[in-house]
Amino acid sequence: MRLLIQRASSAEVRIDGKVHASIGQGLLVFIGITHSDTPELIPRLTQKLAELRIFSDSNGKINLSVQDISGGILLVSQFTLYADCRRGRRPDFISAAEPVKAEMLYNLFISELYRYDVNLQTGVFAADMQVHLVNDGPVTIMLDSDTL
Repeated sequence: MRLLIQRASSAEVRIDGKVHASIGQGLLVFIGITHSDTPELIPRLTQKLAELRIFSDSNGKINLSVQDISGGILLVSQFTLYADCRRGRRPDFISAAEPVKAEMLYNLFISELYRYDVNLQTGVFAADMQVHLVNDGPVTIMLDSDTL
């Protein structure tokens, strides 16, 4: 699994021109799922995400988690995180999990993330979404289950 985490002042997902989900201060998280991913990865990744200290404390030091600031998480599925651009000009997505498996793991990830004290909002799996973000910092972090 890959998580592209962006610290946000605000973020929202629109579907068909209407706001589907939005957060104020918090994290916009794009999640990509590959063939080898299993449900056993999810508790470790959700804990890391909820406890990742990337918000500033009162001294300006990056020392607080999204839970510490009572922030939100906007989780959006994105198979393109597994794009392979090594050959030619058109990326292939062979490394992305098949939609049935990916959706199952995405839904398990959501269920596990509800255990944490965050305002959790989500996109819609496989929908055509427009994502709006005010990136705070900017701070963008890639978290890959292979490196945990």
